[in-house]
Amino acid sequence: MSALHGKRVINTRATHQAADFDALLKASGAIPVPYPCIAIAPPTETHTLDQALGDLAAGRYDWLALTSANTVLSMAQRLNAMKLSLENAPFKLAVIGPSTADAAQEQLGLCADVLPEEAIAEALADALITDAEAGQQVLLPESAIARPTLANALATAGMNVQTVTAYETVRGTGGADLVTLLREKQIDAVAFTSSSTVQYFVERLQQEGGEVALLKDVCIVCIGPKTADTAQQMGFNASLVPQTHTLEGIINALEHYFSTVEDGII
Repeated sequence: MSALHGKRVINTRATHQAADFDALLKASGAIPVPYPCIAIAPPTETHTLDQALGDLAAGRYDWLALTSANTVLSMAQRLNAMKLSLENAPFKLAVIGPSTADAAQEQLGLCADVLPEEAIAEALADALITDAEAGQQVLLPESAIARPTLANALATAGMNVQTVTAYETVRGTGGADLVTLLREKQIDAVAFTSSSTVQYFVERLQQEGGEVALLKDVCIVCIGPKTADTAQQMGFNASLVPQTHTLEGIINALEHYFSTVEDGII
């Protein structure tokens, strides 16, 4: 039996993205508890994104760099509205991780040319710099609150990078009565899949009458080091970071943690 059997794990992902992680938790015997901390909204103005997508389809970019499945979703929605397809456009595709690669294949009909071993911006930058050439045109659609890490690294390497807002990240709503569950010691773990899920989790929790101190005995797992840094800055105790920065990696980290707890190692 999995060490996760019967453990109640908060899923902080946006409602439209929660199902994949819920399925992994259930397959491990855990009980997913919904608490969407983010939601995705279209950019305030779409003209800039639409212009960039039109240029991409017309072959005016050498590379498309994608850093999240949410970017893919937003692009697919705009392309559908514009009645455009990217499937035959002559650019190469670099993606940050397997989930984004899957989304690009399913929603845009595109296969990744570059996929780094580690799903973080720094690794994507290194991989793209290795494959691309100085002077090439790179389109980087991203969240309005995206870190400039990737864009800066590519520009420093001599590439011409066009960043464009693909979507807005806003606070999520709905889900469980988390404050009550925490006070009743009914939550075993919280999983964060981005820095924004951490930030909006704390904002929601405080708005609903709770505080980070309620989670002092709850296992915190973050999908990657940047998310873990944000968690620490927001007042959480040390968090787990899986070796593989994926949803499956989170499951493995949780299983290892709870197995060591049950064995009395932690």
